[in-house]
Amino acid sequence: MKRWYLLLLSVLLIHASFGQKSPLAVCSPNGKLQLTVTLTPELTWSLSHNGQALIEPSPISITLADSTVWGGIQKAKRIHRLAVNRTVEAPFYRNRTLTDQCNTLTIDYANQVSVEFRVYDQGAAYRFVSHRTDAYQVAREEARFRFAQDGVSYCPYSVPKSKDLSFENQYFTTFENHYKVAPLSQTERQRLIFLPLLVTADSGKRVCITESDLRSYPGMFLNPTDAECELRGVFAPLPEEVVQGGSRQLQGVVKTRKSYLAQIEGSRTFPWRIAIVSTCDTELPVNDLVYLLAEPSRIENPSWIEPGKVAWEWWNDWGLYHVDFKAGVNNATYKHYIDFAAEYGIEYIILDAGWSVAGVADLMQVVPEIDLTELVAYGKARNVGLILWAGYWAFHQNMEQVCAHYANLGIRGFKIDYMDRDDQQMVEFCEQAAATCAKYHLIVDFHGVYKPTGLSRTYPNILNYEGVNGLEQMKWAGNSFDQVTYDVTLPFIRQVAGPMDYTPGAMRNSARRGYQPNYTEPMSQGTRCRQLALYIVLDAPLNMMSDSPENYRREEECARFIAGIPTLWSQSRVLQGEVGEYIVMARHAAHANQWFLGGITSWTSREVALKLDFLPAGTYNLTLFRDGINADRIAQDYQRSTQQIQAGETLTLHLAPGGGFAAQIEPVVP
Repeated sequence: MKRWYLLLLSVLLIHASFGQKSPLAVCSPNGKLQLTVTLTPELTWSLSHNGQALIEPSPISITLADSTVWGGIQKAKRIHRLAVNRTVEAPFYRNRTLTDQCNTLTIDYANQVSVEFRVYDQGAAYRFVSHRTDAYQVAREEARFRFAQDGVSYCPYSVPKSKDLSFENQYFTTFENHYKVAPLSQTERQRLIFLPLLVTADSGKRVCITESDLRSYPGMFLNPTDAECELRGVFAPLPEEVVQGGSRQLQGVVKTRKSYLAQIEGSRTFPWRIAIVSTCDTELPVNDLVYLLAEPSRIENPSWIEPGKVAWEWWNDWGLYHVDFKAGVNNATYKHYIDFAAEYGIEYIILDAGWSVAGVADLMQVVPEIDLTELVAYGKARNVGLILWAGYWAFHQNMEQVCAHYANLGIRGFKIDYMDRDDQQMVEFCEQAAATCAKYHLIVDFHGVYKPTGLSRTYPNILNYEGVNGLEQMKWAGNSFDQVTYDVTLPFIRQVAGPMDYTPGAMRNSARRGYQPNYTEPMSQGTRCRQLALYIVLDAPLNMMSDSPENYRREEECARFIAGIPTLWSQSRVLQGEVGEYIVMARHAAHANQWFLGGITSWTSREVALKLDFLPAGTYNLTLFRDGINADRIAQDYQRSTQQIQAGETLTLHLAPGGGFAAQIEPVVP
């Protein structure tokens, strides 16, 4: 049961002279983080931790199409302060129960707008709130981040579809890229940075910029200004003309845009701008601010939502062998995947691109080789559900009919792809798709999409997002592509925003010099145990098993271990880690008294000593997969062992270059 504790500290009426002279400060509950707001000559906010400046006074405002300015030099009418301490239930999140504790400051202006600030122990956020009931347009938003130091930044730059680096082309992107690591002052001025962005400060502190509760408003990119160490928010204007095009003719290609960012209808809140602050890298992968700041669930009874694993055919290119039929997009192939899923206790299979007629963008037209009614019945008899891939253009133009038809047929959800924008129109589509799928009890996996912004709290049937440069890159990336370093960076940055459909599970593994791109028989970089560990390190309530059923059957004990790793957790903890170097995660299963440990390293081998003091007192059975003695050369080399351990003892492990380990811990039953 949720418990809410709200303590009203003060409500102050501000006279003009007070508002013009006095900065306003609000501190985190532990008193270490302080946010300071000035009201004149412009509305600014700044952030410090234990007296150390992290973000210097940075102006914020919103300008409407009629030239009305929110923020700016207006006089404040009233101030509210509030202390919040409440418990939040998160049934499909990395932790089952969260504590939402912060101090708030809300400034009311006379022109029917407020600005709300919240300060947590883990970071701070602000948003604008409009009380207007009429329609209007947002012409521009000023969101500045003036960093106090020229720290090292981890920038994921937008990758446009052409060599043209105009902002218009950079608005159209998959939101997938490796991180460019460089001093903040060397940020590329012609490039847009998509969120989250991580910046270092002195004393090992980090500041991560992202956003939450993004609804019916464009997402924020960042771009450097002429001022040193300052980034500004950049937003895609509202599309005016959008035509069918792009990949498979399933994308919406923007031909022209309006002169404003967003069309607003009535009163509403605007997205939270968040500055997460960590004093230790291990705090970042389990930071909860994006989730806490999102609107609570609109699904009254989510009991029908079932996370789980998915046997996926696209990554392995429908790669079946030792079968007596031609593998491909046909019922025989998908029955084979269903049999494999049933054999290993996997909840779903997916029918990726190819099941519907290509080129017509009509999901009601199924290719003649597929009989969905037969496949649904075949899966249901074996307790395996079906998920369908859907391109954006096909899904958005016929959403209600598609959802109603396939839900009635027994389909369990959709993997929706090729959005590749985050302007107001596309953000509205994502919420509409989630709401329509929820109406028909369908789960959602968004691909080709911007980073999570908390919508999976509002619509918990959204179980996963892409917006990550995941394992699919191994099908075509060149030899210089360094996925291993990316793997030990993204948990500290991208995972801050929410879950990711990275799609691990490769059974063909390569050491650094052995990797070659292969579309039909792909491999991973790094060791076998690294692939096992990714199922524990990365958040993914809906998680793919990406390799071929035959490859998994050939590697029986690895496949059984992966299939037995939960996707729902009651607790998630980072035991050790450093951005770009390594990470060790411990998670407690939501529906069983089991702990799982997973760790991965960069191309640098390392010894890790793990003190098992997070376990309640007692004796436990440990099943451990660790890199084999030759895993530095033969990445598929691993050792599996079982032993009894005691809570509190230390587990010492060697991780090969690009290596990892994975473990399951269960209490010994007397």
